[in-house]
Amino acid sequence: MAVSPVNSKAYYHARSISLPSRPHPLIPEFEEHLCRLRASEAASSSSSISLKLSGLTDLHDCVDNLLLLPFTQQTLAQCRHELWVDELLDGSLRLLDICGLAKDALLQTREGAQELQSSMRRKRGRENGISSEIEKYQTSRKKVKKAIHKALRSLKGMKNECRFAALSKDPETLSMVTMLREVETITLRVLEALLSSITGATTGSKQRGWSLVSKLMQHNHGACDEAEAYQSEFEKVDNTLCTLLGNKNKSVNVVHVDNVHNEVSKLESSIQDLEEGIEFLSRCLIKTRVSLLNILSH
Repeated sequence: MAVSPVNSKAYYHARSISLPSRPHPLIPEFEEHLCRLRASEAASSSSSISLKLSGLTDLHDCVDNLLLLPFTQQTLAQCRHELWVDELLDGSLRLLDICGLAKDALLQTREGAQELQSSMRRKRGRENGISSEIEKYQTSRKKVKKAIHKALRSLKGMKNECRFAALSKDPETLSMVTMLREVETITLRVLEALLSSITGATTGSKQRGWSLVSKLMQHNHGACDEAEAYQSEFEKVDNTLCTLLGNKNKSVNVVHVDNVHNEVSKLESSIQDLEEGIEFLSRCLIKTRVSLLNILSH
């Protein structure tokens, strides 16, 4: 009997799958990537999500290497007509669609942020005349958020459906299917976190959002340090702009506008990192999908 590359007692013992054969060296690597992603799920800042995207890319690279193994290819080829294979392919396509949505949302937000920065520089010295530019940015953000909220509702349904058809197969096949299902599930979770971050809807954001008022207008840094640590750059900019507009009937000085400049600059930098991360992930997803299709066509 051939040694199965997708057999790991340590990882699958909770699923009551216990096999005697020796796991392939790629399996511990796969488990390590997966455990790191799970351990970082609670973090919601833009930088932490960039790290998650990088971790996902490593995970999918590992999966693609597993797909090169003869046993994996043989198993998939033999199961090409099984329902779970169709579900796997459908899932990969949906993941690519979500990546496309995230790319569009990041691009639209970045362009809006760049336009806002440019307008504020042109109107420097006329700080009270920037309200219309801020409102224009906010209108663009509302469109982005509307599209993402719609996608997030669909994504929740997809997460519930992320269960490949019940199998009555040999343990090695079950292990491989379980592994692929885990990859799809963790990928969905990270993409959901990314989309939520873009909308500024991180955990507890409503309670923390107003704490930035003191930072912008009163410069009470100590009161806001803890709140800021949990906020994404998208949320920080949204809250800062809302605060600025809320004080438009009061004196808005150069310091206030400089605060906006600083927050928007940080946002642009974060968007660049996220765009790179989602691009690398998309390429990995495409590569994996092509590998699957090639295996199934032979």
